[in-house]
Amino acid sequence: MADRPRDLAERMARRRKAGGKAGHATGDGYLRETFTLPRAAARARAEAFFARYPKAGYMSAVETWRELPGGDIEFTMRRLPSAD
Repeated sequence: MADRPRDLAERMARRRKAGGKAGHATGDGYLRETFTLPRAAARARAEAFFARYPKAGYMSAVETWRELPGGDIEFTMRRLPSAD
């Protein structure tokens, strides 16, 4: 028997609540890592991330970023688990 729309919505909500820890896949299949670093170190870390996980192969991206009151940058990098 097919799932009711409500069943599907509840299953999706459970996946979303489970979320993902740093470096673990979430319901959407992406791996995410969050960093808080001084501006220069944040830029170097993002460049190293893209060198290790190229955008074309891993769909890597800076998902979110913000400048904190002390001047540090908090940012989340995301990528697919493999480049198959």
